[in-house]
Amino acid sequence: MTSASSHGRLGLALRLSFFYAAVFGTVGVNTPFFPVWLSSRGMDAAQIGILLAAVSWVRVVTTPWLGGVAERMGERRRPMAVLAAVALMAFASYGLADGFWGYLCVGIVAGVAHAAVMPLGENVTMSTAPAARLDYGHMRLWGSFSFILASAGGGWFLQGRPADAILWLLVGTAALMFIACCLLPEPRLPRAHAHTTPVRRLLSNRLFLLFVFSCGLLQASHAVVYGFGTLHWRASGLDDATIGWLWAEGVLAEVVLFALGARVMRTLGPLRLLMLAGGAGVVRWLVTAATADLDVLIAVQLLHGFTFGAAHLGAMYFIQRAAPPGLSASAQSLYSAVGTGVVMGLALLLAGPLYGALGGGAFAVMALFSAAGMAGVWTLGRRWKGGAFSAA
Repeated sequence: MTSASSHGRLGLALRLSFFYAAVFGTVGVNTPFFPVWLSSRGMDAAQIGILLAAVSWVRVVTTPWLGGVAERMGERRRPMAVLAAVALMAFASYGLADGFWGYLCVGIVAGVAHAAVMPLGENVTMSTAPAARLDYGHMRLWGSFSFILASAGGGWFLQGRPADAILWLLVGTAALMFIACCLLPEPRLPRAHAHTTPVRRLLSNRLFLLFVFSCGLLQASHAVVYGFGTLHWRASGLDDATIGWLWAEGVLAEVVLFALGARVMRTLGPLRLLMLAGGAGVVRWLVTAATADLDVLIAVQLLHGFTFGAAHLGAMYFIQRAAPPGLSASAQSLYSAVGTGVVMGLALLLAGPLYGALGGGAFAVMALFSAAGMAGVWTLGRRWKGGAFSAA
């Protein structure tokens, strides 16, 4: 390998790694702490659940549509930079909004723009990394490290500070995401013809839909912990710094899995990884429902490496192998919109009333989501032949 090509691989790896770090820095602030900011503004559990679910519902339409726009443009970087800029301005606008309807309007704009960035970025990585002989997991793990820094560091930073500091952290990480999008490579991908409807072609395939909804159930099992984990652990007597480390510890296991990504994928394959994620979810949510004892939580949070990490890694490699030629961005966007949009939206909508009625017992309901996702993946494994789906 020449020095020039080695430097080129390193530069590509750094740009892709920075993208994941920036995107998940935003997620690391938003997921554990933004519900706390909403609560400080007078929102109750049901309203928080609706506000979090609203973006998931709206992006069902907008994310695949934006993915199709990028596919027809034959570009990824410029649409991503525009979307990141919109998200940044919208996050900053939360400070000007007031009341449930104001937060809902701003949240939809911010969430729609932010949600569309990630699948397009995944498409860039899965389109450029293999040719450069880069392991997807080695770059994606920097997103997990960033989540750890944002959640653990955020918990430390927020102690003794007003809840408005959460918003400043969110705006700062969104600014880094915009910069990262501007630095991404532009992959050489075919431009979809203007008369084609990529989403409709993918939706015509029942196996692809089975994959999307099965993976959606695995990810939606996190709805209660994403929406109310921090509030529940606060109510159980844990301080913000401890809670931040609990979030970080779970993602650390995810980092280890991503670091071993290529080896794990060769050994298990995408569908076995998805099955592993479902089984870990059943155990994790039942235990979390049963106790908020810190020692137990320290142990069970390690399962996040499987409930999220194995599910995500399995889904990304499955799309790489199964997406029809020329429809990779639409497949990524459709998975994001339906799998973590429709299904997660339903789960978040349910999470508020569930937590309000059952408290920690709401986590046990999430175990049913994991079990249902496992059943779907098992059915998919019996029907998928291992090649690209037909999307005629």
